[in-house]
Formats: sequence, structure tokens, C-alpha cells
Amino acid sequence: MAIDKKLNKTKSQYKVTFELKNELPMTAESVAVCGDFNAWDKSALILKKQKDGSFKGAIELPAGKEFQFRYLINNEIWTNEVDADGLVYNGIVDYNSIIKLDTI
Repeated sequence: MAIDKKLNKTKSQYKVTFELKNELPMTAESVAVCGDFNAWDKSALILKKQKDGSFKGAIELPAGKEFQFRYLINNEIWTNEVDADGLVYNGIVDYNSIIKLDTI
């Protein structure tokens, strides 16, 4: 798993790339990124399967904010990002990953 954050100063936002490598513990057919930046919509950010078996996708998010998110594998298994900026209890039964995007 990996997250790459690239700042676009002219737009005051980051291009955030999410990648799940092919080391997933199960056979993944689909991976979605669900978070408060997309109202936890399971279809808003579907990662594209790469030739090496990994999954990758990107989204633009505003600088100076913090977001919670999780990966949804095969539309049934939730997992967190090991390279996240932190974790926060989601108030239900588990934790959400945190991504922090610095101000310019």
C-alpha cells in the first residue's frame, strides 16, 4: 500500500494517488477508496487494476485539510492504509486512515 501526495501550488490542492500493491492477502477483483472527501461513496473512487496486479487511482483534494478514508476490497472487506498519516477511531467498531494535506 502507498500514498503519494503532490502539491499543485497554483490550484492550492494536492493530487493524491492511492496504490494497493499485489501483496493483498486475498484475490482482489476491485478496490475502492471511500472517505469523507467523497461522502463514503463506494463508487466514487474505484482504483484501476494495473498489469502487475496492483490497484491505483488518484483524486485532487484541497490543501490545508485532513481527511478520513478506508479501502474497500471486493465490495466487502474494509482495510486501512499502512502508510497513512494516522488512524482515528470511527465510533463504530474500527479505525479509519487519516491523510493530512499541509497548507501552502
